[in-house]
Amino acid sequence: MKRVMILNGPNLNMLGIREPHIYGTTTLDQIKASCEAKGRELGLAIDFHQSNHEGELIDLIQSAREKADALVINPASLSFTSVGIMDAIKIFEGPTLEVHISNIHARDEYHRHSKISFVATGVIAGLGPFGYIAALHAIANMK
Repeated sequence: MKRVMILNGPNLNMLGIREPHIYGTTTLDQIKASCEAKGRELGLAIDFHQSNHEGELIDLIQSAREKADALVINPASLSFTSVGIMDAIKIFEGPTLEVHISNIHARDEYHRHSKISFVATGVIAGLGPFGYIAALHAIANMK
């Protein structure tokens, strides 16, 4: 069974009430539940986390070397600023899929250029919460 660590960055704990015109009304708890259900269906063990703190996310990425075969990460605002997260992902040996609920490429200048995309195996943007499910399907089909 593949082990997948799913990481969520700052303010994603406020999904459902934060800018619903951009992010929709689905909560992070609902995303977690759908990822766990899809994981069971696909034979994936899901380890789901959210933090508003960059260092905690870096610690989790580092721990993934021992605890996970693949990463799914929605770094949120840290996508555009965190060299630390980018460097931590470089150390992880499995596939890393970057997920964004909105289409960051169609957003304002501050939300278009993810540093994490430079080190991610793949990027899924603009599919809403389904992006997480798409990432799990991709991981399930990777060797």
